Amino acid sequence: MRIVKKYLIVILFFLSACTSDMNLDKFSNTQPKLLLEKYFNGKTEAWGLFHDRFGNLKRSFKVDISGTVSGNELILDERFLYDDGEKDQRIWKIKILGDNKYSGTAPDVVGEAIGESRGNALNWKYKLNLKVDQSIIKVDFDDWMFLQDKGVLMNRAEVRKWGINVGVVTITFLKIN
Repeated sequence: MRIVKKYLIVILFFLSACTSDMNLDKFSNTQPKLLLEKYFNGKTEAWGLFHDRFGNLKRSFKVDISGTVSGNELILDERFLYDDGEKDQRIWKIKILGDNKYSGTAPDVVGEAIGESRGNALNWKYKLNLKVDQSIIKVDFDDWMFLQDKGVLMNRAEVRKWGINVGVVTITFLKIN
């Protein structure tokens, strides 16, 4: 029985390390076209959820976002309010590299976030120092955004540690102005 249990654990480990490899090129002809510097310039509101790898809702939050574009840089000031009353702030500095490519930094992002858009979709990949209770853990984000009609932007991010899925963040953004 123990041998079977060990094999099942190994198999589950390798299955959880597999990632969906969505291809950005599939979205080249989709509309409306997503340009971060256009969408996030001004005020945006967002509502999000974090589900653990088993689908259990762990946290919900609201975000008020103020974006300003200056030259080839987009500054996003994100103000988070979590369901437990905790508040947080993240300030992104996003470089507009041209050809629908972006790089971004924020205080809790390790190195640079790399992003690219096609049609109505954008994919970000980055490492984040995530605060969990009293600890900081470094996790990988595979972050997908999809612009919809009427200023709605849908976001789904897989969160991984050592290649293992630890959860999913889903966010709905609404453009205010």
